[in-house]
Amino acid sequence: MSVASISARAAAASHVAPLSEWIAARQGRFEQFVRARLPAEEREPSRLHSAMRYAVLNGGKRVRPLLVYAAGEFAGAADVALDPIAAAVEFVHAYSLVHDDMPCMDDDVLRRGKPTVHVAFDEATAMLTGDALQAEAFRVLTEAPLPAETGMALMRDLAYASGTQGMCGGQAIDLAAVGQSMTAAELETMHRMKTGALLRASITMGATAGRVSAAERAALERYADAVGLAFQIVDDLLDAVSTSAELGKTAGKDQRQSKPTYVSVLGTEATRRWSERLRAEAHDALSSLGPEAQSGTARLGQLADLIVQRRS
Repeated sequence: MSVASISARAAAASHVAPLSEWIAARQGRFEQFVRARLPAEEREPSRLHSAMRYAVLNGGKRVRPLLVYAAGEFAGAADVALDPIAAAVEFVHAYSLVHDDMPCMDDDVLRRGKPTVHVAFDEATAMLTGDALQAEAFRVLTEAPLPAETGMALMRDLAYASGTQGMCGGQAIDLAAVGQSMTAAELETMHRMKTGALLRASITMGATAGRVSAAERAALERYADAVGLAFQIVDDLLDAVSTSAELGKTAGKDQRQSKPTYVSVLGTEATRRWSERLRAEAHDALSSLGPEAQSGTARLGQLADLIVQRRS
């Protein structure tokens, strides 16, 4: 299903502007913010700064920033507080892609339809690019105009999502699993860490920038758990059924590298059904807040549809 069709259906139900318009506006704001915050290419070390900008500004769906903005809107957070949070989670995501693509990990040459950073520059520069983007994520997070206690909570959430109990830990398990067999439960644990943790943090951090009740936070966390896992399930599915041109990255890589995936463990159709169950869980979590919250959660519902029904 396209962005336009998802947008039209959801907009009719919730009387909000079409999703495509909202995404264009939010992406535009985000791009302007990060272009201004990333170090200029003219500044030394210019090669490193060029690689950092290449890694972040080189396209991408911006799912994590969009989730930050959507959750923040629901919580009544100011845009000026959400911009640094959106940048921080995307910087961490971009750094993880730079490192994942290197020969010591996934050894890939294509990302977002263009050469990966270590190919466009070199391996040493790629390693430093990831390191610097991780540091920049926490630096930009300090710019959020929020109380110190809230800022500390944001940093704690981002650090946890990025560390051994989150993204890095999941990647370590993924690397160790090459050529091995995994159960569906083990696979779920790995991907809730590797991919789901940062997606979950995008939602909870956006909400933290505003005000939510305990019940609202619990519902958002249920939603975040569902879409975080669904994103990786769909990634596994697309890797198996799509082309490199469609994905903008190397397709079929998981099978060639003998990596356990949802498709290899469950099969294509069961994987597709699981992604749909998770989409329903995400909507159920939002619906639990009652009809009075429908307009506030509309964007989150639309993004859950987009994540599960995307084609790249």
